[in-house]
Amino acid sequence: MNSCRVIAVANQKGGVAKTTTVASVAAALAELGRRVLVVDLDPQACLTFSLGLDPETVEISAHDVLLGRVSAGMAVVRTADGIDLLPATIELAGCEAMLLTRTGREFTLRAALEDLRADYDVVLLDCPPSLGVLTINALTAADEVLVPLQCETLSHRGVGQLLDTVHDVQRLTNRDLAVLGVLPTLFDSRTAHARAVLADVSSRYGLAVLEPPIAKSVRFAEAPAAGRSILSTAGRTPGAQAYRALARALAGLPAEVPEPVRVIDLTDPALAR
Repeated sequence: MNSCRVIAVANQKGGVAKTTTVASVAAALAELGRRVLVVDLDPQACLTFSLGLDPETVEISAHDVLLGRVSAGMAVVRTADGIDLLPATIELAGCEAMLLTRTGREFTLRAALEDLRADYDVVLLDCPPSLGVLTINALTAADEVLVPLQCETLSHRGVGQLLDTVHDVQRLTNRDLAVLGVLPTLFDSRTAHARAVLADVSSRYGLAVLEPPIAKSVRFAEAPAAGRSILSTAGRTPGAQAYRALARALAGLPAEVPEPVRVIDLTDPALAR
C-alpha cells in the first residue's frame, strides 16, 4: 500500500504565506530524510521562483501536465533545497478555462500525480488564491488540506467559504479529504487582535490550530531572492524553527528537546590548558 501523503495548502485570500509554508515545510521534511514533491498551481509561479527557477525560462510546467501534453514526471525538476518541484508558469492562467470544457476536469491533477505517488513520502500542493478549477483539482487530489491563516479579520472571513468548498469536494469528488487545521502565519503574539481572531476561528469553525504559530519576520521576504527556503538562508531564526517543528509533527516525529544549557565553570583549571 502506498503511504504517500498529499497535502493541499489552500486559502483563497492572497498574502497569507501559502507559498512560504509549502517551501518551508517541504525543506524541513527533506531535512528529515523524507522524499518530497511540491506542485506549484499558482499562475503567479511564486513557489517556482522561490525555489530558484525563473518561470519565464521553464519549458515544461504544470500547465502542460494538466492539459495532458506530458506526464508529470517529465516536468519535475530538482531544487537546491533537496525538494522536487513541478513548476508553474503564467500559462496556468489560461489552463482553468481550457479545463472547464473537459469531462471529469476536477480529477485531472489526481490522475496526473498517480504515477508519482510511489516515488514520494509527501506531496505538497501550493494552491492559487482563489476557489477556481485549479484549487478544486488540488482538493480532489489531496488527502488533507492545511489552511495558512493570517490572524486578521479580513483574512479569517474567507475561512467559512473555503470550508464550504471543502465540504462540496468531500461530497462530490473526494469523500476522504480531511482538514488538518489552521496554521497561524505572520503572527504577532503581542497583539490582542491576533489572539482573538485565532480563538474565534477555532471556536466558530471547530478547526484545530496547528502550533507553533509562524511569527512575522523579514527573513521570509529575503529568502525567495536567493532561490532557497528560509531553512537555507536563515535556518536558526524562530520562523525556520517553527516550520521544522511543524514538519516533525506532520512526519509523526516527537518534538525536538532543546539542548540543556551548559554552565561553564571559569575556575576549572582544565580551561587554562
